[in-house]
Amino acid sequence: MAKPRYKRVLIKVSGEALMGGEAHGIDAATLKRVAADLIATKKMGVEVAVMVGGGNLVRGAQLAKTGIERAAADAMGLLATVMNAIALEDALKKAGASVRTLSGVPMPSICESYSRQRGRRSLKAGHIVVLAGGTGNPYFTTDTGAALRAAELKCEAIYKATNVDGVYDADPKKNPKAKRFDKLTHDEALSRDLKVMDEAAFALARDARLPIIVFSIHGTGAIASAVKGRGTHTTVVP
Repeated sequence: MAKPRYKRVLIKVSGEALMGGEAHGIDAATLKRVAADLIATKKMGVEVAVMVGGGNLVRGAQLAKTGIERAAADAMGLLATVMNAIALEDALKKAGASVRTLSGVPMPSICESYSRQRGRRSLKAGHIVVLAGGTGNPYFTTDTGAALRAAELKCEAIYKATNVDGVYDADPKKNPKAKRFDKLTHDEALSRDLKVMDEAAFALARDARLPIIVFSIHGTGAIASAVKGRGTHTTVVP
């Protein structure tokens, strides 16, 4: 049996991944599958932190185009990530997992506030740590939040679960001839302006010397398989 490559990881799950086949919101079956996959990953002996996005509910950058002030639009997007985190926490608990949800936006009546000390203690104690609220600030994506939290929590790698099976030189949904990369460096990803993560996230991961593994979340056991090094994926390395 293949063993996990890393002891402590951060898994970035986009809001869109939680929609399943729906056009908006959270698909119950998909949420249940993702929760089971995270638990299976934890059972392999891996300490698991999860950063959730909010694009299935609200995308701040898109709202800003309607005329809402960017900082206000991003605040709405951060609240959407908290909603997704609460849903994921509930699914994990129902499946028998021990969970701590920590928000970068303080809202103590709903969930605990994030601190790196609390996050590290929770991981060491065996909890799955669900991270909400991105960085806690506007103008930064949850990809950047994932890179920041991975560095703060001393994770060994970032696994980005997406709707495609790696990093391509063009959008594979629009260009059937798009080339998938097996391996890239952070600098190559930045210089090629590859859009799988934003520049701030790549730069943060590069400075923290964190590899980023990009894989498709679709399919049962996709996360656990990726953490074992199986399946099609792209590895972005220092």
